[in-house]
Amino acid sequence: MSELPGLTFAFEIRADLAPTLHVGHGSGERTEFTPITGGTVTGPLLRGTVLPGGGDWSGTRGSVCELDARYLLRAEDGAVIDIANRGYHHEDDPDAPVQHDGALRISEPGVYYRTSPVFRTDAPAHLWLTRTVFVGLARDAGEHSVAIRMYALR
Repeated sequence: MSELPGLTFAFEIRADLAPTLHVGHGSGERTEFTPITGGTVTGPLLRGTVLPGGGDWSGTRGSVCELDARYLLRAEDGAVIDIANRGYHHEDDPDAPVQHDGALRISEPGVYYRTSPVFRTDAPAHLWLTRTVFVGLARDAGEHSVAIRMYALR
């Protein structure tokens, strides 16, 4: 009998954010852009920085915000890694539990804030990112930052 898939903590991205820019309204949807101004990457499988210049294009319909972020990471060894990180955020999910990773509280009750990142790089030391499925559990990390814990699906 085979084992069910599991998640392994790989690293956490803390992205610093500039104020959100309103883009427009249309068909019941609010469109916004949030610039990413920098940040850090820490964890057992990847360490580095978030490069300034990317951002998150979001569309909110009702209470559900669809996220579409694109930005760059620079690993400690200097390699540049592209990330496209899509997901959803809403605060009205009665099935979304409080979750902890050890002592760290990584989600709030009723808040669904999940992403599905895809990475690109040709750096040999980081090719594992390009062939691994990840789940991101996001949370607010201050007034102008977000933390996303990346878990590799095994």
